[in-house]
Amino acid sequence: MTHAPVQSPPLAPPPAPQAPAARTGYPGFHHGVSLLHGWVPQVVAFAAVLLLVIAFARFTRRWWLLWMPVCAVAGVAVAWAAWIFTNNQGLASDPAPVLLWSCVGLTAAGLVAAVVGLRTGGWWQRIAAILAVPAALLHTGVVLNQWVGYYPTVQAAWDALNADPLPHQVDIDALGGLRNTDMGTGRIVEVNIPESGSDFRHRREYVYLPPAWFAGDKPPTLPTIMMIGGEFNTPADWVRSGQIMPVVDDFAAKNNGQTPVLVFVDSGGSFNNDTECVNGPRGDAADHLTKDVPDYMESTFGVAGDASAWAVVGWSMGGTCAVDLAVMHPDQFGTFVDIAGDLGPTAGTKEQTITRLYGGNADAWAQFDPLTVMRMHGPYTDVVGLFDDLTAPKHNSGQQKMNFPGMPKVTEDRIGKGGRDGVMDTNEEGAAETLCDEGRKVGIDCTVHTTVGGHTWQFASSAFTSSFPWLTARLGIPVAGLSS
Repeated sequence: MTHAPVQSPPLAPPPAPQAPAARTGYPGFHHGVSLLHGWVPQVVAFAAVLLLVIAFARFTRRWWLLWMPVCAVAGVAVAWAAWIFTNNQGLASDPAPVLLWSCVGLTAAGLVAAVVGLRTGGWWQRIAAILAVPAALLHTGVVLNQWVGYYPTVQAAWDALNADPLPHQVDIDALGGLRNTDMGTGRIVEVNIPESGSDFRHRREYVYLPPAWFAGDKPPTLPTIMMIGGEFNTPADWVRSGQIMPVVDDFAAKNNGQTPVLVFVDSGGSFNNDTECVNGPRGDAADHLTKDVPDYMESTFGVAGDASAWAVVGWSMGGTCAVDLAVMHPDQFGTFVDIAGDLGPTAGTKEQTITRLYGGNADAWAQFDPLTVMRMHGPYTDVVGLFDDLTAPKHNSGQQKMNFPGMPKVTEDRIGKGGRDGVMDTNEEGAAETLCDEGRKVGIDCTVHTTVGGHTWQFASSAFTSSFPWLTARLGIPVAGLSS
């Protein structure tokens, strides 16, 4: 069952049928005990503050004149150092809330109080001082999670901690026994993609196979969407933190089991390795994504190999990767969705980026800079992109604020808590408009959809939910109720 490519939807389409409101939010995000709001964050905060107050409440002159100032200085110093390091490394697109740095500082101060206070105060104060440190660390983690929306529920955090199987996950060896059966829902398999075209050490990745993949005696030739997460990621983040599978399952059920295959890739190799999907000292991530992954998907799952049947979707750092991969490899990726990405691969300032990502090679920076790549490449043919951005649009004659068919507008009340201080990373602010404007000059058909909200996984999930029907149609699979 090979799907022929369809023509790109027009940029100003007639209104398309919208999914019911209950289907356009965050299925799964509000199931279970929330870590983003409600009683759990409040209880953790109360316990941490109470234990810290007890730990600091020593009624001796020496404590207040000597050790209390030492605790305060240590707390301020650690909070300041953490803030400087985060900014210097370009680790956040939105500035973190002040509460996060306060929690970091109080944790450090509590640790000093626990160490120096072991010989002062009552036994209950000593126990409180010791317990205050893990309590403050836990509270810091909760605040950090509220900022980025990484784990929406206690269950999601527990599943990730214990590396529990993903929804509908099966062993790859079991796929043969499921062929030509009525699956009801798709299946996720964990895969170990060989480093056939790169030298990039990576973690195990995941592939979602829709119900249509199991129909018939052999797999149909389906299109593929490459899914890339943000910085500090795991290949399972779109499933665990983004919780997109209920949306995909619901869509498949309404579309005769037909969706693209999804491959959740590893762009970092480890949780704290920010490659920005380029080749460099941090690993040849670009080669892995453009050589290893497509070859494996075609040979193992029989997916289509032409560019019209491949899309790349990325969130945050992954959004930057999506644009970069599409403009550098239009022969492989004909469609991209950039969700709150930067202007280009970044690891701090331009000078810091050249040093950190490219080992000081400015020519390598230019090879992976999407603006430079587009200008050098010249006219593109049948490359289409969507930018879902968090910044205010820059209205001009060449830029429009619109949606592709079937894309419900993302509203503020659907976005989780996050660093909403109105200040964006310099490489992200206006990036979508700039990239789309430059892309149009060289024949890339693109649009920018802007939304007010936080740089969180909840926003990423909503943006994917909105774009998935259009993506499916764009890749050649007919979508019920969606005009083309």
